[in-house]
Amino acid sequence: MELDNGNGSDSRGPQPPPYNPYYYGQNPHAGKTYQVGKGDIPVVTPPGYYDNTVHSEGRAGDVDQHQFGQPAAANCCHGLEESVFADAAVRRGFIRKVYLTLMIQLLVTVGIICAFLYWDTLREWTRTNNWFTYTMMAAVMVLLVLLSCCDNIRRRVPLNFITMGVFTLAEGLMLGSITVFYSAEAVLWAVGATALVSFSLSVFAMQTKWDFTMASGSLWVFAWTLLSFALLCAILRSQFAYIAYACLGTLLFSLYLVFDTQRIVGGKHRKCEVSPEEYVFAALSLYLDIVVLFLFLLKLINLCR
Repeated sequence: MELDNGNGSDSRGPQPPPYNPYYYGQNPHAGKTYQVGKGDIPVVTPPGYYDNTVHSEGRAGDVDQHQFGQPAAANCCHGLEESVFADAAVRRGFIRKVYLTLMIQLLVTVGIICAFLYWDTLREWTRTNNWFTYTMMAAVMVLLVLLSCCDNIRRRVPLNFITMGVFTLAEGLMLGSITVFYSAEAVLWAVGATALVSFSLSVFAMQTKWDFTMASGSLWVFAWTLLSFALLCAILRSQFAYIAYACLGTLLFSLYLVFDTQRIVGGKHRKCEVSPEEYVFAALSLYLDIVVLFLFLLKLINLCR
């Protein structure tokens, strides 16, 4: 209720300016005396910093640290997530787990392929029973979806290693059933070429200053373009189109191998980093890149012979 002294002015004397809930900084009314309330009780606003801003839930911890009369320290990094691999020991342990898992997968896969190549009985049986190849393809797809979508499976030990082992066996059997339709010499050339290309690209990804983790969108567009070209090759049925398709596929999955390697060893784009708990998923990504690269190189070598 306002008090009028008869001449139109307020009898309480000078009043403070209206409350501003968004002001943050030095108190402009420090040391000034205002007459408020009945009886003209003098109220002196103390000097110092104050904060009457309405904060969000995320800043609640920062408000508690602002002591009266002291400047609030600015948190310039607030809202930015620190990299999960800030500790070098965490990244080294993660890389060690990924490449150890990958090495075991590749050794098992090569052993299964050699069994299909040099065991004549198994080789002939696979050629006359095409259902085995399609069954292994279906099993690989189911296990791949399971490992990709169910993080509670790929993060829980030993369930993640059991699932990964079953997937590796299914993938090796599928590859072995495919290689029986090629000559042993072409398969061995493809294995050697895949090993050389994979090693070279991995070293390149670790040493280069180019950051391929920021090109995920371009690689996705390239993949869909390659799929469209595959449909065109199925219609044209030209050997030159098949060779071009194999070359483009080799290039695409070589780039994917570099991309996934940099996601593991560290790139500049933190959003693409893999969590330290996802070493099984990281090994799976590299394994699939190498397997598809092997299939494209095998196709290319067989066409060029």
